[in-house]
Amino acid sequence: MPLRDVIATPERKRRYVRKLFATIADRYDLITVVLSYGRDRRWKRRVIDLAAPSPDMRAADLATGTGDLAFALAARGARVVGLDITPRMIELAREKVGGRRAVLRFLVGDMVALPFTSGSFDIVTTGYGLRNVADLTAAIDEILRVLKPGGQALSLDFNRPSNRAVRAAYLVYLTMVGGTLGWILHRDPDTYRYIPVSIRNYPGAESVAQLMETRGFARVRCYRVLGGLLAIHHGFK
Repeated sequence: MPLRDVIATPERKRRYVRKLFATIADRYDLITVVLSYGRDRRWKRRVIDLAAPSPDMRAADLATGTGDLAFALAARGARVVGLDITPRMIELAREKVGGRRAVLRFLVGDMVALPFTSGSFDIVTTGYGLRNVADLTAAIDEILRVLKPGGQALSLDFNRPSNRAVRAAYLVYLTMVGGTLGWILHRDPDTYRYIPVSIRNYPGAESVAQLMETRGFARVRCYRVLGGLLAIHHGFK
């Protein structure tokens, strides 16, 4: 079955994403560096700079992976909880915590059903999370729910370029590189071909911004990254 059909429904996508990220967890940090040519950390620093966390703030990082954004928020003084649907990702993040347990913890959970009370956080971040959720609208609703009034949400993710030629070249590049990496690291070329397939199904940065506004976010901004191949969304409750 073609991969686009495998993730064609929310439940199928949920099962596939869980299995996929369990497979790649131990190489996740390496892959983010390789696919971004080492720029991933710079993009994430921009997210943190926009969030401007302070020591009196509570923050949640969703689809936290091994915790890059969570650790960066904690380094600025915020009290942070990182959440991911993949248990192995959380295991790897917890191994990095060291002496920061008082301000940083990690737990397994789903973005579409967050285990937090309403109005819990000043900041919610996610890196490469919204594109991977089974139900994008539900995830945005949950993020809004757990934010305090005036709280802010920030998302870094791949974009779906509106220009057809740019989009085609972008997806061909990701397919070729992803297939090669999948074969080298897992002996399965389809492992990282999920990325371009997920981008094809993604509504794109402007549509995500409009959806955030429709669901109740205010002052939504969309910042182009790498010429629009990625984007950072920033909105307030």
